[in-house]
Amino acid sequence: MNKKTIIISIYSLFLLLISHACTDDLSLTPISQISNTSFWQSEEEAFAGLNGMYARMRTQVNNIFVWGEARSENWVQNFGFDPSVNFYAYTNALSSANPGPNWTSLYSVVHDANLIIKYVPEIAFSSESEKNNIIAQAYTMRAYLYYIMTRTWGDVMLVTEPTEGFNPEEIYKERADQSVVFDLIKSDLEMAISLYSDDSYAEGRIMWSRPAANALKADVFLWTGKRLGGGDADFNEALSALEEIENSEVELLSDFGSIFEIDNNGNNEILMSVHFEEGESSVRTVLGGVTALAAPTYPNTAQEVIDKITPYSGKSAYWQVSSIVTEEFDEDDLRKESSVIEVYETTEAGTSLLYNIDQKWPGQIIGSTRNMYDDYIIYRYADVILMRAEAKNALGQDPSEEINLIRQRAYGDAFSEHVFVSASQEFNDEVILKERLLEFLNEGKYWWDLLRFGKAQELVPGLEGEDENALLYPIGSDILSLEPLIQQNPGY
Repeated sequence: MNKKTIIISIYSLFLLLISHACTDDLSLTPISQISNTSFWQSEEEAFAGLNGMYARMRTQVNNIFVWGEARSENWVQNFGFDPSVNFYAYTNALSSANPGPNWTSLYSVVHDANLIIKYVPEIAFSSESEKNNIIAQAYTMRAYLYYIMTRTWGDVMLVTEPTEGFNPEEIYKERADQSVVFDLIKSDLEMAISLYSDDSYAEGRIMWSRPAANALKADVFLWTGKRLGGGDADFNEALSALEEIENSEVELLSDFGSIFEIDNNGNNEILMSVHFEEGESSVRTVLGGVTALAAPTYPNTAQEVIDKITPYSGKSAYWQVSSIVTEEFDEDDLRKESSVIEVYETTEAGTSLLYNIDQKWPGQIIGSTRNMYDDYIIYRYADVILMRAEAKNALGQDPSEEINLIRQRAYGDAFSEHVFVSASQEFNDEVILKERLLEFLNEGKYWWDLLRFGKAQELVPGLEGEDENALLYPIGSDILSLEPLIQQNPGY
């Protein structure tokens, strides 16, 4: 039996064991000491535990997209009423009764990371670097998860040990101050970066690596530099992390649309993505589009458009990209065609827009069905470039080189008409934020971008006039009823 077969077999056993590790509330039902002592014994079991962590994290892609994108109001209602909890995030109508996705499942992945961090150091490996890489990925994953949570809810509970007992004093926790949460995030990233053996990527770029950890580190320090008063020291830390990424095999692809082609998953622009594949993962339908378009219903829609979006199934029927957003693209911007499909109908009365379908995640056509097996990208090299522009501008440096790198690809032969020239810091920030909107549309980033730049109340119509409290998600009444030490966020 080869190593891969062993890992898959043990991975199945591991998932069976950890499937009992969580209840519907945050409190984690402990894995028994017998299970722990019998499982965490070999490097094959360590790899299986690592795979289990990634498999559990994959189930959260729907929520990660919603937390990072929905409240930006880049999406508008399409057909009918979205029956899921996501409706209240997309419409900025959150409350304790309708809080959007909760944090329960994220803590389940934290639990997986904590198990690796606790038990893998004690396992004998044939290669010490392989062991360290596993531990490094667990630290990176934990940092990433807490970074999601603290941007979404502010203060959150810090769970840094696997729950292996029924002691209420250990199970129930108060929320830690956000500054303490960021201390852990930064500490975890420093530990992870020190443990990775080199700057290489796993096959497909679907696991954390040192370059991806440095991208996360830069993201974190930009946030604390702008939102928590870290200032120049944090911006310089971000720049240093971004410079380290240049030591890896990464590049800006010349063709923007090719980044998202399903047969080009794991390309050299990707630093970290979440992998989906037929027979391995469930179909993911979170991202926008429509299922109801049919050629007989709209006979006057251009055939080339119908051909592009046929077959119709596989995407969400409830949400579409806002026309306000699509109109932000200049007519020379080549990114638009690879980001959204505008579906028009032409009749004797004229031409009218029916709806916008997101194009970045086209799915995989299997038989007559469109299945959403696109890898979900967390970081790519364009993000590195624009984060560098943001950090440089925050330090009073000229971000022109970075912005123009992005624009050269975006505008192609028309680039000479769109060359960026640095002006004031405020103007440059406006340009960088807009470039992030156009570059990363539908990639689950823009809500957090708005928060980091301090522009949510200004640019999101549903939040105009709201105070800072409205920028956090509420704690759901289900969490409050199950977690006695948790207090609601102000304003809810």
